[in-house]
Amino acid sequence: MKEENQLNTSRSIFFIPVLYVVSIWLVYWIEIKFNFNFNKFGILPRDFTGLGGIVFTHFIHSDTKHLFNNSIPLFVLLLSLFYFYKEIGLKILFYGGILSGFLTWIIARESYHIGASGIVYLLFSFVFFSGIIRKHYRLVALSLVIIFLYGSMIWYVLPIKEGMSWEGHLSGFVVGFLFSVIYRKKGIVKEEYQFSNTEFDTYFDEEGNYTPPELNSEVEEE
Repeated sequence: MKEENQLNTSRSIFFIPVLYVVSIWLVYWIEIKFNFNFNKFGILPRDFTGLGGIVFTHFIHSDTKHLFNNSIPLFVLLLSLFYFYKEIGLKILFYGGILSGFLTWIIARESYHIGASGIVYLLFSFVFFSGIIRKHYRLVALSLVIIFLYGSMIWYVLPIKEGMSWEGHLSGFVVGFLFSVIYRKKGIVKEEYQFSNTEFDTYFDEEGNYTPPELNSEVEEE
């Protein structure tokens, strides 16, 4: 029974990451197969016709390289999210995606902004800062791994590369940090170790003074 529960838990952890990555590849395959161009469904800043891109942008990619570069970190970070924060994972993914997309719509340049990079930066920021805020050794270790693997990502929240939506990266990064603060008491929380009392503890009063045990002076005769 225990093994069956562990198997079901493992399946639930992998379900969303696999589904998400398969979805973005499927959307790209449809574009190539039927000669579609979904770029117009991306975020078009400060244009009400571009508000729909807040939802659709995370599934649209310009080319295979763009798609591949997002797929691996997206899968790893989603897996980390649903392993350590499964009770709030969907909230982080859904509300974080909407909010980061809306922030991009407000601050970005007048161009179509597409790609799952905003989600990648959202997850990267949330997982990293959550580990630091909670001071939980496993989450801190995960944060260090994230930095080791994707630490160079931090530079792409700045306009250092032509044709890259740094505004989307920055939006995801900021929203991830905000969510790490808002949900700091949700998911895995560091617990203080509780020591159990022993017979020796009964020899001390509430102020810590030693009180020797009373010896039985009675002698029983047969």
